[in-house]
Amino acid sequence: MNKQIPIQVADAPASMYVSEKKIHPRDIDGRFQRLRKIAVWVLLGMFYAFPWINWEGRQSVLFDLPARKFYVFWLNFWPQDFVFLALLLIIAGLSLFFFTALAGRLWCGYACPQTVWTEVFIWMERWTEGDRNKRMKLDAGPWNADKAKRKLAKHFLWLVFALWTGFTFVGYFTPIRDLAARLVPFEWGGWEVFWVLFYSLATWGNAGVLREQVCKYMCPYARFQSAMFDRNTLIIAYDPMRGEPRGARKKNQLASVLERARGLLGMDVATSAVVHAAQHRTAADLKMGARATTGLVVDAQEGLPPPPAVNSPEDLGDCIDCTICVQVCPTGIDIRNGLQYECIACGACVDACDSVMDKMGYPRGLIRNTTQNALEGKPSKVLRPRIWIYGTLLLCLLLGSALGIATRTPLLVDAMRDRNALYRVAQDGSIENAYMLRIVNKDMKPHVFSIRVEGAPGITLVESGATHPAAAEEVLTVPVTLVAPAGLAKGRMDVRFVVATEDGAIEVEEETRFFGPF
Repeated sequence: MNKQIPIQVADAPASMYVSEKKIHPRDIDGRFQRLRKIAVWVLLGMFYAFPWINWEGRQSVLFDLPARKFYVFWLNFWPQDFVFLALLLIIAGLSLFFFTALAGRLWCGYACPQTVWTEVFIWMERWTEGDRNKRMKLDAGPWNADKAKRKLAKHFLWLVFALWTGFTFVGYFTPIRDLAARLVPFEWGGWEVFWVLFYSLATWGNAGVLREQVCKYMCPYARFQSAMFDRNTLIIAYDPMRGEPRGARKKNQLASVLERARGLLGMDVATSAVVHAAQHRTAADLKMGARATTGLVVDAQEGLPPPPAVNSPEDLGDCIDCTICVQVCPTGIDIRNGLQYECIACGACVDACDSVMDKMGYPRGLIRNTTQNALEGKPSKVLRPRIWIYGTLLLCLLLGSALGIATRTPLLVDAMRDRNALYRVAQDGSIENAYMLRIVNKDMKPHVFSIRVEGAPGITLVESGATHPAAAEEVLTVPVTLVAPAGLAKGRMDVRFVVATEDGAIEVEEETRFFGPF
Protein backbone atom coordinates (compact mmCIF):
# COMPACT_ATOMS: atom_id res chain seq x y z
CA MET A 1 0.00 0.00 0.00
CA ASN A 2 2.95 2.30 0.60
CA LYS A 3 4.50 1.51 -2.76
CA GLN A 4 5.08 4.66 -4.77
CA ILE A 5 4.65 4.60 -8.50
CA PRO A 6 7.30 6.69 -10.25
CA ILE A 7 5.84 9.38 -12.44
CA GLN A 8 7.70 10.53 -15.48
CA VAL A 9 6.72 14.00 -16.66
CA ALA A 10 6.49 14.19 -20.40
CA ASP A 11 7.73 17.18 -22.30
CA ALA A 12 5.15 19.88 -22.76
CA PRO A 13 3.57 19.81 -26.19
CA ALA A 14 4.66 22.41 -28.67
CA SER A 15 2.61 25.57 -28.67
CA MET A 16 -0.01 25.86 -31.39
CA TYR A 17 0.55 29.62 -31.46
CA VAL A 18 3.50 31.10 -33.30
CA SER A 19 4.33 34.69 -32.59
CA GLU A 20 4.39 36.80 -35.72
CA LYS A 21 7.85 38.02 -36.65
CA LYS A 22 8.48 41.22 -38.52
CA ILE A 23 9.35 40.64 -42.15
CA HIS A 24 12.07 42.73 -43.74
CA PRO A 25 11.70 42.30 -47.50
CA ARG A 26 14.92 42.56 -49.43
CA ASP A 27 15.05 45.02 -52.32
CA ILE A 28 15.33 43.41 -55.73
CA ASP A 29 15.20 44.60 -59.32
CA GLY A 30 13.60 42.83 -62.24
CA ARG A 31 10.78 42.93 -64.76
CA PHE A 32 8.07 42.06 -62.22
CA GLN A 33 9.25 44.66 -59.75
CA ARG A 34 9.40 47.31 -62.45
CA LEU A 35 5.79 46.51 -63.35
CA ARG A 36 4.83 46.81 -59.67
CA LYS A 37 6.50 50.19 -59.38
CA ILE A 38 4.72 51.42 -62.48
CA ALA A 39 1.40 50.19 -61.05
CA VAL A 40 2.09 51.94 -57.73
CA TRP A 41 2.94 55.25 -59.40
CA VAL A 42 -0.05 55.12 -61.75
CA LEU A 43 -2.62 54.13 -59.12
CA LEU A 44 -1.37 56.51 -56.44
CA GLY A 45 -1.05 59.26 -59.03
CA MET A 46 -4.70 58.87 -59.97
CA PHE A 47 -5.81 58.71 -56.34
CA TYR A 48 -4.00 61.87 -55.27
CA ALA A 49 -4.47 63.86 -58.49
CA PHE A 50 -8.12 63.31 -59.47
CA PRO A 51 -9.67 65.46 -56.69
CA TRP A 52 -7.49 68.42 -57.70
CA ILE A 53 -8.40 68.32 -61.39
CA ASN A 54 -11.13 70.75 -62.41
CA TRP A 55 -13.62 69.66 -65.04
CA GLU A 56 -16.05 72.21 -66.45
CA GLY A 57 -15.75 74.40 -63.39
CA ARG A 58 -16.11 71.65 -60.78
CA GLN A 59 -14.08 68.88 -59.19
CA SER A 60 -13.48 66.09 -61.68
CA VAL A 61 -14.34 63.26 -59.27
CA LEU A 62 -16.68 64.12 -56.41
CA PHE A 63 -19.14 61.95 -54.49
CA ASP A 64 -21.54 64.56 -53.11
CA LEU A 65 -23.49 62.48 -50.60
CA PRO A 66 -25.62 65.33 -49.11
CA ALA A 67 -26.80 66.28 -52.60
CA ARG A 68 -26.94 62.60 -53.63
CA LYS A 69 -24.92 63.27 -56.79
CA PHE A 70 -21.78 61.56 -58.07
CA TYR A 71 -19.51 63.34 -60.53
CA VAL A 72 -16.97 61.42 -62.59
CA PHE A 73 -15.39 63.79 -65.13
CA TRP A 74 -18.09 64.49 -67.77
CA LEU A 75 -20.63 62.14 -66.14
CA ASN A 76 -22.99 62.82 -63.28
CA PHE A 77 -25.07 60.19 -61.51
CA TRP A 78 -28.27 60.72 -59.54
CA PRO A 79 -30.08 58.34 -57.17
CA GLN A 80 -32.16 57.20 -60.14
CA ASP A 81 -28.94 55.88 -61.71
CA PHE A 82 -28.47 53.28 -58.98
CA VAL A 83 -28.59 50.55 -61.61
CA PHE A 84 -25.20 51.69 -62.91
CA LEU A 85 -23.70 51.35 -59.43
CA ALA A 86 -25.10 47.82 -59.23
CA LEU A 87 -23.61 47.04 -62.63
CA LEU A 88 -20.26 48.48 -61.50
CA LEU A 89 -20.18 46.16 -58.50
CA ILE A 90 -21.09 43.16 -60.67
CA ILE A 91 -18.36 44.10 -63.18
CA ALA A 92 -15.81 44.45 -60.36
CA GLY A 93 -16.68 41.01 -58.98
CA LEU A 94 -16.66 39.36 -62.40
CA SER A 95 -13.35 41.04 -63.26
CA LEU A 96 -11.87 39.51 -60.13
CA PHE A 97 -13.08 36.06 -61.20
CA PHE A 98 -11.81 36.55 -64.75
CA PHE A 99 -8.30 37.77 -63.95
CA THR A 100 -7.86 35.29 -61.08
CA ALA A 101 -8.83 32.34 -63.25
CA LEU A 102 -6.58 33.64 -66.02
CA ALA A 103 -3.44 34.81 -64.23
CA GLY A 104 -3.83 34.19 -60.51
CA ARG A 105 -3.72 36.95 -57.93
CA LEU A 106 -2.96 39.91 -60.19
CA TRP A 107 -5.18 42.10 -58.06
CA CYS A 108 -3.29 41.25 -54.87
CA GLY A 109 0.16 41.71 -56.34
CA TYR A 110 -0.33 44.89 -58.34
CA ALA A 111 -3.57 46.77 -57.68
CA CYS A 112 -4.83 46.06 -54.16
CA PRO A 113 -4.70 49.22 -51.97
CA GLN A 114 -3.05 47.21 -49.20
CA THR A 115 -0.26 46.17 -51.58
CA VAL A 116 0.15 49.63 -53.12
CA TRP A 117 0.35 51.57 -49.85
CA THR A 118 2.48 48.90 -48.16
CA GLU A 119 5.00 49.19 -50.98
CA VAL A 120 5.26 52.96 -50.43
CA PHE A 121 5.65 52.52 -46.67
CA ILE A 122 8.44 49.98 -47.25
CA TRP A 123 10.18 52.49 -49.53
CA MET A 124 10.10 55.08 -46.75
CA GLU A 125 11.41 52.48 -44.32
CA ARG A 126 14.36 51.78 -46.62
CA TRP A 127 15.09 55.52 -46.95
CA THR A 128 15.27 56.01 -43.18
CA GLU A 129 16.59 52.69 -41.86
CA GLY A 130 18.62 51.29 -44.75
CA ASP A 131 18.56 47.97 -46.56
CA ARG A 132 17.39 44.64 -45.18
CA ASN A 133 20.52 43.83 -43.19
CA LYS A 134 20.66 47.27 -41.63
CA ARG A 135 16.97 47.17 -40.68
CA MET A 136 17.32 43.75 -39.06
CA LYS A 137 20.44 44.87 -37.18
CA LEU A 138 18.71 48.06 -36.10
CA ASP A 139 15.67 46.20 -34.74
CA ALA A 140 17.82 43.66 -32.91
CA GLY A 141 20.15 46.26 -31.39
CA PRO A 142 19.63 48.32 -28.22
CA TRP A 143 17.96 51.67 -28.21
CA ASN A 144 20.34 54.56 -28.78
CA ALA A 145 20.31 57.99 -30.36
CA ASP A 146 20.78 56.68 -33.90
CA LYS A 147 18.00 54.08 -33.57
CA ALA A 148 15.61 56.62 -32.05
CA LYS A 149 16.39 59.13 -34.79
CA ARG A 150 15.77 56.64 -37.58
CA LYS A 151 12.59 55.26 -36.03
CA LEU A 152 11.21 58.76 -35.45
CA ALA A 153 12.06 59.78 -39.00
CA LYS A 154 10.31 56.69 -40.39
CA HIS A 155 7.15 57.18 -38.37
CA PHE A 156 7.14 60.90 -39.15
CA LEU A 157 7.16 60.14 -42.88
CA TRP A 158 4.50 57.47 -42.35
CA LEU A 159 2.33 59.88 -40.39
CA VAL A 160 2.61 62.70 -42.94
CA PHE A 161 1.82 60.34 -45.81
CA ALA A 162 -1.08 58.77 -43.89
CA LEU A 163 -2.57 62.19 -43.08
CA TRP A 164 -2.24 63.22 -46.70
CA THR A 165 -3.99 60.00 -47.69
CA GLY A 166 -6.83 60.59 -45.21
CA PHE A 167 -7.20 64.20 -46.37
CA THR A 168 -7.35 63.09 -50.02
CA PHE A 169 -9.89 60.39 -49.21
CA VAL A 170 -12.24 62.89 -47.57
CA GLY A 171 -11.62 65.21 -50.53
CA TYR A 172 -13.56 62.78 -52.71
CA PHE A 173 -16.69 63.46 -50.64
CA THR A 174 -16.14 67.11 -49.74
CA PRO A 175 -14.71 69.52 -52.35
CA ILE A 176 -11.01 69.22 -51.67
CA ARG A 177 -10.12 72.83 -52.44
CA ASP A 178 -12.73 74.03 -49.96
CA LEU A 179 -11.46 71.46 -47.46
CA ALA A 180 -7.91 72.76 -47.88
CA ALA A 181 -9.06 76.39 -47.56
CA ARG A 182 -10.75 75.62 -44.25
CA LEU A 183 -7.68 73.86 -42.86
CA VAL A 184 -5.72 76.95 -41.77
CA PRO A 185 -8.49 78.42 -39.59
CA PHE A 186 -9.47 74.79 -38.93
CA GLU A 187 -13.13 75.09 -39.69
CA TRP A 188 -13.65 71.44 -40.49
CA GLY A 189 -16.81 69.72 -39.39
CA GLY A 190 -16.82 66.90 -36.89
CA TRP A 191 -17.36 64.20 -39.47
CA GLU A 192 -14.58 65.58 -41.68
CA VAL A 193 -12.13 65.47 -38.79
CA PHE A 194 -13.25 61.97 -37.84
CA TRP A 195 -12.86 60.47 -41.31
CA VAL A 196 -9.52 62.16 -42.00
CA LEU A 197 -8.11 60.78 -38.75
CA PHE A 198 -9.79 57.39 -39.15
CA TYR A 199 -8.50 56.83 -42.67
CA SER A 200 -5.06 58.13 -41.71
CA LEU A 201 -4.89 55.71 -38.79
CA ALA A 202 -6.09 52.86 -41.00
CA THR A 203 -3.42 53.66 -43.59
CA TRP A 204 -0.66 53.92 -40.99
CA GLY A 205 -1.75 50.73 -39.21
CA ASN A 206 -2.45 48.52 -42.22
CA ALA A 207 0.38 49.61 -44.51
CA GLY A 208 2.99 50.41 -41.88
CA VAL A 209 2.42 48.06 -38.94
CA LEU A 210 0.29 45.09 -39.99
CA ARG A 211 1.44 44.80 -43.62
CA GLU A 212 1.35 41.14 -44.70
CA GLN A 213 -0.84 40.20 -41.74
CA VAL A 214 -3.74 41.98 -43.42
CA CYS A 215 -3.31 39.74 -46.46
CA LYS A 216 -2.80 36.57 -44.44
CA TYR A 217 -5.36 36.92 -41.67
CA MET A 218 -7.81 39.73 -42.46
CA CYS A 219 -8.47 39.61 -46.20
CA PRO A 220 -11.10 37.01 -47.17
CA TYR A 221 -9.90 36.84 -50.77
CA ALA A 222 -6.80 34.88 -49.77
CA ARG A 223 -9.06 32.17 -48.35
CA PHE A 224 -11.39 31.59 -51.27
CA GLN A 225 -9.15 32.45 -54.22
CA SER A 226 -8.18 28.78 -54.54
CA ALA A 227 -11.75 28.07 -55.67
CA MET A 228 -11.02 30.09 -58.83
CA PHE A 229 -7.76 28.27 -59.57
CA ASP A 230 -7.29 25.21 -61.73
CA ARG A 231 -4.29 23.47 -63.21
CA ASN A 232 -4.25 25.89 -66.17
CA THR A 233 -4.21 29.07 -64.11
CA LEU A 234 -1.02 31.11 -64.39
CA ILE A 235 0.78 31.04 -61.03
CA ILE A 236 4.19 31.84 -59.57
CA ALA A 237 5.72 28.41 -59.11
CA TYR A 238 9.00 26.72 -58.29
CA ASP A 239 10.18 23.89 -60.55
CA PRO A 240 11.13 21.10 -58.12
CA MET A 241 11.93 18.63 -60.89
CA ARG A 242 14.78 20.87 -61.95
CA GLY A 243 15.72 22.45 -58.63
CA GLU A 244 15.76 19.46 -56.27
CA PRO A 245 17.57 18.32 -54.32
CA ARG A 246 18.68 21.81 -53.33
CA GLY A 247 22.08 22.59 -51.90
CA ALA A 248 24.82 25.20 -51.63
CA ARG A 249 27.76 25.32 -54.05
CA LYS A 250 30.31 27.75 -55.39
CA LYS A 251 30.00 29.58 -58.65
CA ASN A 252 31.24 27.56 -61.64
CA GLN A 253 31.45 24.44 -59.44
CA LEU A 254 28.60 22.71 -61.24
CA ALA A 255 26.86 23.23 -64.53
CA SER A 256 23.07 23.17 -64.79
CA VAL A 257 21.25 19.87 -64.44
CA LEU A 258 20.74 19.63 -68.20
CA GLU A 259 24.33 20.51 -69.03
CA ARG A 260 25.70 17.80 -66.78
CA ALA A 261 23.11 15.33 -68.05
CA ARG A 262 21.51 14.82 -64.69
CA GLY A 263 18.13 15.37 -66.23
CA LEU A 264 14.89 16.29 -64.47
CA LEU A 265 13.55 14.33 -61.53
CA GLY A 266 10.17 12.68 -61.60
CA MET A 267 7.39 14.72 -60.06
CA ASP A 268 6.87 12.25 -57.20
CA VAL A 269 10.58 12.23 -56.31
CA ALA A 270 10.79 16.02 -56.60
CA THR A 271 7.71 16.43 -54.40
CA SER A 272 9.17 14.19 -51.72
CA ALA A 273 12.33 16.30 -51.75
CA VAL A 274 10.26 19.47 -51.32
CA VAL A 275 8.30 17.99 -48.42
CA HIS A 276 11.48 16.79 -46.74
CA ALA A 277 13.15 20.18 -47.18
CA ALA A 278 10.10 21.98 -45.80
CA GLN A 279 10.19 19.83 -42.66
CA HIS A 280 13.93 20.13 -42.19
CA ARG A 281 14.70 23.72 -43.02
CA THR A 282 18.20 24.84 -42.32
CA ALA A 283 19.30 27.54 -44.69
CA ALA A 284 16.02 29.42 -44.58
CA ASP A 285 16.21 29.57 -40.79
CA LEU A 286 19.89 30.22 -40.35
CA LYS A 287 20.87 32.47 -43.22
CA MET A 288 20.25 36.13 -42.43
CA GLY A 289 17.10 35.43 -40.49
CA ALA A 290 15.09 34.38 -43.52
CA ARG A 291 11.69 33.17 -42.42
CA ALA A 292 9.41 30.88 -44.37
CA THR A 293 6.16 29.03 -43.96
CA THR A 294 5.76 25.56 -45.33
CA GLY A 295 2.30 25.76 -46.75
CA LEU A 296 2.32 21.97 -46.71
CA VAL A 297 0.59 19.30 -44.70
CA VAL A 298 2.75 16.77 -42.88
CA ASP A 299 0.64 13.97 -44.32
CA ALA A 300 1.65 15.06 -47.82
CA GLN A 301 4.67 12.79 -47.59
CA GLU A 302 2.58 9.66 -47.24
CA GLY A 303 2.75 7.57 -50.34
CA LEU A 304 5.76 9.44 -51.69
CA PRO A 305 9.13 7.83 -52.29
CA PRO A 306 12.02 8.83 -50.06
CA PRO A 307 13.81 12.01 -51.07
CA PRO A 308 16.72 11.55 -53.45
CA ALA A 309 20.01 10.88 -51.75
CA VAL A 310 22.80 13.38 -52.31
CA ASN A 311 25.98 11.32 -52.57
CA SER A 312 27.95 13.82 -54.60
CA PRO A 313 27.61 17.41 -55.79
CA GLU A 314 26.51 16.10 -59.18
CA ASP A 315 23.31 14.84 -57.55
CA LEU A 316 22.18 18.37 -56.66
CA GLY A 317 19.58 20.30 -58.62
CA ASP A 318 19.81 23.91 -59.81
CA CYS A 319 18.52 25.43 -56.55
CA ILE A 320 21.56 26.57 -54.54
CA ASP A 321 19.46 27.18 -51.40
CA CYS A 322 20.47 30.84 -51.16
CA THR A 323 17.00 31.73 -49.70
CA ILE A 324 16.97 35.05 -51.54
CA CYS A 325 13.53 34.12 -52.85
CA VAL A 326 12.41 34.02 -49.21
CA GLN A 327 14.17 37.24 -48.30
CA VAL A 328 12.46 39.28 -51.03
CA CYS A 329 8.96 37.91 -50.37
CA PRO A 330 6.68 40.60 -48.85
CA THR A 331 4.66 37.94 -47.02
CA GLY A 332 7.66 35.90 -45.86
CA ILE A 333 6.86 32.56 -47.50
CA ASP A 334 9.11 30.06 -49.23
CA ILE A 335 7.75 29.60 -52.75
CA ARG A 336 9.72 26.36 -53.03
CA ASN A 337 7.22 24.75 -50.66
CA GLY A 338 4.51 24.98 -53.31
CA LEU A 339 1.53 27.21 -53.97
CA GLN A 340 0.36 28.88 -50.74
CA TYR A 341 -2.55 31.16 -49.95
CA GLU A 342 -0.13 33.77 -48.59
CA CYS A 343 1.42 34.24 -52.05
CA ILE A 344 0.22 37.48 -53.66
CA ALA A 345 1.84 36.72 -57.05
CA CYS A 346 4.03 39.82 -56.95
CA GLY A 347 6.84 38.02 -58.79
CA ALA A 348 9.63 39.22 -56.48
CA CYS A 349 10.87 35.65 -56.07
CA VAL A 350 11.02 35.27 -59.86
CA ASP A 351 13.23 38.33 -60.21
CA ALA A 352 15.42 37.20 -57.32
CA CYS A 353 15.84 33.66 -58.63
CA ASP A 354 16.53 34.84 -62.18
CA SER A 355 19.31 37.10 -60.92
CA VAL A 356 20.88 34.19 -59.01
CA MET A 357 20.58 31.89 -62.04
CA ASP A 358 22.32 34.54 -64.14
CA LYS A 359 25.21 34.68 -61.67
CA MET A 360 25.50 30.89 -61.57
CA GLY A 361 25.32 30.57 -65.34
CA TYR A 362 22.10 28.51 -65.17
CA PRO A 363 19.02 29.04 -67.36
CA ARG A 364 16.33 31.30 -65.99
CA GLY A 365 12.92 30.01 -65.00
CA LEU A 366 13.61 27.90 -61.93
CA ILE A 367 10.88 30.04 -60.39
CA ARG A 368 8.59 31.37 -63.09
CA ASN A 369 5.09 32.42 -64.03
CA THR A 370 3.55 29.25 -65.42
CA THR A 371 0.70 26.81 -65.01
CA GLN A 372 0.68 23.68 -62.91
CA ASN A 373 0.20 21.52 -65.98
CA ALA A 374 3.08 23.19 -67.81
CA LEU A 375 5.27 22.79 -64.74
CA GLU A 376 4.67 19.04 -64.81
CA GLY A 377 5.28 18.81 -68.55
CA LYS A 378 1.61 18.33 -69.40
CA PRO A 379 -0.38 20.20 -72.07
CA SER A 380 -1.54 23.58 -70.80
CA LYS A 381 -4.41 25.66 -72.15
CA VAL A 382 -4.70 29.18 -70.79
CA LEU A 383 -7.71 30.21 -72.93
CA ARG A 384 -10.11 27.55 -71.68
CA PRO A 385 -13.95 27.58 -71.55
CA ARG A 386 -14.29 29.34 -68.18
CA ILE A 387 -12.05 32.16 -69.43
CA TRP A 388 -14.22 32.60 -72.53
CA ILE A 389 -17.39 32.56 -70.43
CA TYR A 390 -16.04 35.07 -67.90
CA GLY A 391 -14.65 37.25 -70.68
CA THR A 392 -17.88 37.20 -72.69
CA LEU A 393 -20.01 38.08 -69.67
CA LEU A 394 -17.59 40.82 -68.68
CA LEU A 395 -17.54 42.28 -72.18
CA CYS A 396 -21.34 42.24 -72.38
CA LEU A 397 -21.66 44.00 -69.04
CA LEU A 398 -19.09 46.62 -70.02
CA LEU A 399 -20.76 47.28 -73.36
CA GLY A 400 -24.21 47.33 -71.76
CA SER A 401 -23.10 49.78 -69.07
CA ALA A 402 -21.39 52.03 -71.61
CA LEU A 403 -24.46 51.96 -73.88
CA GLY A 404 -26.78 52.66 -70.95
CA ILE A 405 -24.71 55.61 -69.78
CA ALA A 406 -24.39 57.00 -73.33
CA THR A 407 -28.11 56.74 -74.11
CA ARG A 408 -29.61 57.68 -70.75
CA THR A 409 -31.86 60.72 -70.81
CA PRO A 410 -30.76 63.76 -68.78
CA LEU A 411 -34.39 64.53 -67.95
CA LEU A 412 -36.54 62.99 -65.23
CA VAL A 413 -40.27 63.70 -64.88
CA ASP A 414 -42.53 62.63 -62.03
CA ALA A 415 -46.26 63.42 -61.91
CA MET A 416 -48.01 63.57 -58.54
CA ARG A 417 -51.75 64.01 -58.26
CA ASP A 418 -53.45 66.42 -55.85
CA ARG A 419 -54.37 64.26 -52.87
CA ASN A 420 -56.98 66.67 -51.51
CA ALA A 421 -59.55 66.07 -54.27
CA LEU A 422 -60.03 63.38 -56.86
CA TYR A 423 -61.43 65.97 -59.30
CA ARG A 424 -63.07 69.40 -59.28
CA VAL A 425 -66.19 70.57 -61.10
CA ALA A 426 -65.89 74.10 -62.52
CA GLN A 427 -68.78 76.58 -62.86
CA ASP A 428 -69.20 75.72 -66.53
CA GLY A 429 -69.47 72.01 -65.71
CA SER A 430 -65.96 71.10 -66.90
CA ILE A 431 -63.89 68.64 -64.89
CA GLU A 432 -60.48 69.65 -63.54
CA ASN A 433 -57.62 67.52 -62.17
CA ALA A 434 -54.63 69.12 -60.42
CA TYR A 435 -51.10 67.72 -60.59
CA MET A 436 -47.62 68.60 -59.41
CA LEU A 437 -44.92 67.92 -61.99
CA ARG A 438 -41.39 67.37 -60.72
CA ILE A 439 -38.95 68.08 -63.54
CA VAL A 440 -35.31 67.16 -62.90
CA ASN A 441 -32.74 68.58 -65.30
CA LYS A 442 -29.88 66.11 -64.85
CA ASP A 443 -27.88 67.72 -67.64
CA MET A 444 -24.81 69.84 -66.96
CA LYS A 445 -26.26 72.76 -68.99
CA PRO A 446 -29.51 74.75 -68.71
CA HIS A 447 -32.65 73.95 -70.73
CA VAL A 448 -36.07 75.44 -71.37
CA PHE A 449 -38.88 72.89 -71.12
CA SER A 450 -42.41 72.83 -72.51
CA ILE A 451 -45.28 70.70 -71.24
CA ARG A 452 -48.14 69.15 -73.20
CA VAL A 453 -50.69 66.41 -72.57
CA GLU A 454 -51.55 63.47 -74.81
CA GLY A 455 -53.52 60.24 -74.68
CA ALA A 456 -57.15 61.37 -74.22
CA PRO A 457 -59.00 63.53 -76.76
CA GLY A 458 -60.61 66.67 -75.40
CA ILE A 459 -58.42 66.91 -72.32
CA THR A 460 -56.33 70.06 -72.41
CA LEU A 461 -53.65 71.69 -70.32
CA VAL A 462 -54.38 75.00 -68.65
CA GLU A 463 -51.83 77.64 -69.73
CA SER A 464 -50.78 75.49 -72.65
CA GLY A 465 -47.67 76.80 -74.42
CA ALA A 466 -45.96 78.06 -71.28
CA THR A 467 -42.23 77.38 -70.97
CA HIS A 468 -40.21 76.60 -67.90
CA PRO A 469 -36.47 77.40 -67.79
CA ALA A 470 -34.27 75.17 -65.67
CA ALA A 471 -30.64 75.74 -64.78
CA ALA A 472 -28.05 72.97 -64.91
CA GLU A 473 -28.98 70.18 -62.44
CA GLU A 474 -32.01 72.14 -61.23
CA VAL A 475 -35.17 70.50 -59.93
CA LEU A 476 -38.39 72.25 -60.92
CA THR A 477 -41.76 71.81 -59.24
CA VAL A 478 -44.50 72.93 -61.62
CA PRO A 479 -48.23 72.90 -60.68
CA VAL A 480 -50.41 72.01 -63.69
CA THR A 481 -54.12 71.55 -64.25
CA LEU A 482 -55.88 69.38 -66.81
CA VAL A 483 -59.43 70.25 -67.97
CA ALA A 484 -62.05 68.07 -69.70
CA PRO A 485 -65.32 69.46 -71.13
CA ALA A 486 -68.56 68.63 -69.31
CA GLY A 487 -69.86 65.20 -70.15
CA LEU A 488 -66.57 63.99 -71.67
CA ALA A 489 -64.73 62.73 -68.58
CA LYS A 490 -66.31 59.55 -67.27
CA GLY A 491 -64.49 57.53 -64.62
CA ARG A 492 -60.77 56.94 -65.11
CA MET A 493 -58.88 57.94 -68.26
CA ASP A 494 -55.21 57.31 -69.11
CA VAL A 495 -53.24 60.41 -70.04
CA ARG A 496 -49.56 61.26 -70.29
CA PHE A 497 -47.52 64.38 -69.81
CA VAL A 498 -44.87 65.08 -72.43
CA VAL A 499 -41.98 67.29 -71.29
CA ALA A 500 -39.52 68.35 -73.97
CA THR A 501 -36.80 70.88 -74.63
CA GLU A 502 -37.45 73.73 -77.06
CA ASP A 503 -35.38 72.09 -79.78
CA GLY A 504 -37.05 68.73 -79.23
CA ALA A 505 -33.73 66.95 -78.64
CA ILE A 506 -34.86 65.68 -75.23
CA GLU A 507 -38.38 64.41 -74.64
CA VAL A 508 -39.79 62.36 -71.76
CA GLU A 509 -43.29 60.95 -71.28
CA GLU A 510 -44.87 60.34 -67.88
CA GLU A 511 -48.15 58.40 -67.64
CA THR A 512 -50.83 59.30 -65.11
CA ARG A 513 -54.63 59.14 -64.64
CA PHE A 514 -57.46 61.64 -65.18
CA PHE A 515 -60.58 61.11 -63.08
CA GLY A 516 -64.14 62.29 -63.66
CA PRO A 517 -67.60 61.41 -62.30
CA PHE A 518 -68.36 57.69 -62.35
